[in-house]
Amino acid sequence: MPKVIIPTPLRQYAGKQEAIDLKAKTIGELLTELTTQHSDLRRHLYTDDGKLRSFVNVYLNDEDIRYLQKENTPVQENDVVSIVPSIAGGIESSAAKAADKSGCQ
Repeated sequence: MPKVIIPTPLRQYAGKQEAIDLKAKTIGELLTELTTQHSDLRRHLYTDDGKLRSFVNVYLNDEDIRYLQKENTPVQENDVVSIVPSIAGGIESSAAKAADKSGCQ
């Protein structure tokens, strides 16, 4: 069965599991099965209208599914699917702060 790697921030919504083996033929089926078994994950992966959130990256064996067949991408027995939420933020540089204070952009 294909294996889904659950990122650390989402493990609390997936029974604290690092990885889950699921039976599916496509990425879409796999994610549906995952969110059926762990319903709390759904709101973190999908928008209210059922679209995969833009900041959620899904990889099939290190290939971004956006460059394959998206959720229609077929999965095989020994495939590894990774869910990678984008991380935003960071520390603003002192140069950017100085430019803001001086009115320069």
